[in-house]
Amino acid sequence: MPIHLLPIDVIHTIAAGEVIDSLGAVVRELCENAIDADASRITVSLFPDRWRIRVADNGIGIGLADLQQAATAHSTSKIDDREDLFQITSLGFRGEALHSLAQLANLEIYSRPRDSCDGWHLVYNHQGEVIQQREVAIAPGTAIDVVDLFGEWAARREGLPNLNCQLRQVQNIIYHLALCHPHIGWTIQQQHRPWFQIIGSKTPQQIIPQLLPKIRVDDLQHVEIEMRSDVLKLALEELYAGKYDGVMKPPDGDAHIQLTLGLPDRCHRHRLDWVKVAVNGRIVRSPELEQTIVSRMARTLPRDRYPVCFLHLQIPPHYIDWNRHPAKVEIYLQHVEYWQSQVAVAIDRALNLQADELEQSTHTSRIGKLLAVAEQQGAYHIPQRSIINDGDGLGLLELRAVGQVLNTYIVAEHADGLWLVEQHIAHERVLYEQISSAWQLLPLEPPIVLSHLSERQIEQLQQISIAIDPFGEGLWAIRTAPAPLLMREDIAAAITELSLGGDLQAAQVAVACRCAIRNGTPLSLPEMQSLLDRWQRTRNPRTCPHGRPIYLSFKESSLARSFRRHWVIGKSHGI
Repeated sequence: MPIHLLPIDVIHTIAAGEVIDSLGAVVRELCENAIDADASRITVSLFPDRWRIRVADNGIGIGLADLQQAATAHSTSKIDDREDLFQITSLGFRGEALHSLAQLANLEIYSRPRDSCDGWHLVYNHQGEVIQQREVAIAPGTAIDVVDLFGEWAARREGLPNLNCQLRQVQNIIYHLALCHPHIGWTIQQQHRPWFQIIGSKTPQQIIPQLLPKIRVDDLQHVEIEMRSDVLKLALEELYAGKYDGVMKPPDGDAHIQLTLGLPDRCHRHRLDWVKVAVNGRIVRSPELEQTIVSRMARTLPRDRYPVCFLHLQIPPHYIDWNRHPAKVEIYLQHVEYWQSQVAVAIDRALNLQADELEQSTHTSRIGKLLAVAEQQGAYHIPQRSIINDGDGLGLLELRAVGQVLNTYIVAEHADGLWLVEQHIAHERVLYEQISSAWQLLPLEPPIVLSHLSERQIEQLQQISIAIDPFGEGLWAIRTAPAPLLMREDIAAAITELSLGGDLQAAQVAVACRCAIRNGTPLSLPEMQSLLDRWQRTRNPRTCPHGRPIYLSFKESSLARSFRRHWVIGKSHGI
């Protein structure tokens, strides 16, 4: 056929199909409108067998004049002109959701503004025009009914995933909205029966355990970073100094980063399904920021495990272009390198052992010495050169070494209880961060001679830049080695271990593990205290590079319960 203009109804149908393509899309669009309307409670009722969805909220409501125009094409209350497209502060703004729903289903709206006593019920035809209007008695807010979705497009229904898959999509959409807007309470029903409920709270730290029941609030750390507009502008100008050709537009508002991170010693996932990034109230796909989270958590989790993390950037709107995808799940984010650096800072702060994690009533000793103090003269002395000291000004916990259990666990007390710290993996964490930040290969004099190395082992040593040369039949001379191994008697075994596989990072972990204090080694109190202090200053003090938890904490309140210290003495004696 020759090129020709499409009929207007076909144009509108194609556009509607881009916006509304499933039950989940209906829920997303209506719930986003409810959030924009300042709702604090949202109820979603689903009737999948009838292709019906109802979303009700307690938001500001819609007046009669706006209701009469709400479902017409390209109608919105959220933008006025072209410039507003670069200052988006709401979730919905395209003016297509209600019109698309009217085209694809039977649409009805009930609404009453908060400042009015009049409630209205309007019914729309497929062009978005009002065909029925009546006054009703309802509570302030809005309820929207979408009935018989795709009723006139049987092929569209048949091409969609089965209803169970669509319901899982609906659940994920609501989970994402609840994470981004934790203050909202959600009630979700199927066929008039409760499905699930989410109780609103202050931060996502209280929301995630409702979505992942095996995770507790204490398994998560919540961090917030505020950046004033003037500080943000200076930081961006410094970042792009010498390579930014344009004029830096002054931010029209502050930036705010929220990070809720699963502590690596307590929770993690088999799949990379819970690294979630949100920007200005909506979950988006951001490979750069997701990769920053995963790489920053490297060597803190067990093998083949992934972090639990929710990141929410709230930044000036002109740094974002939402017009990349009809569902607004992909965006153009300006200055992504800067946001990556700030995310790294937030993760480091979440992983740090800071004094403000404890209930700070006093820093005086409450429980005294719990175990006999170890001998002052230990057989192992911690060399200062092997400990990294990268303190960033954060206050350390006032951990005081008081003893050693089985020459393996350091017992430390602080104002709120006691900790058991496994000395080998604590030292391993210290050494790993030192080695990874200052990896150095030094010459061996004389070289170490190894025999019976396979071709794969030789390639592995060359891959991590260890110098190796033939030294006769079946013999190989190792001419360089990692600095921490030079003075060790087992250096030949260590080099052989490095030849067995792994990348540079795996080699650094292996060196740290081999050089760390062995369990069963007695330490003096000063040595224990030195290790505790330096371990706290590491970037990721919660787990060793293999992902094992380094410490176990006991709060004084739990100790008191265990010993029933809350009992009245007279009653405990049977008086």
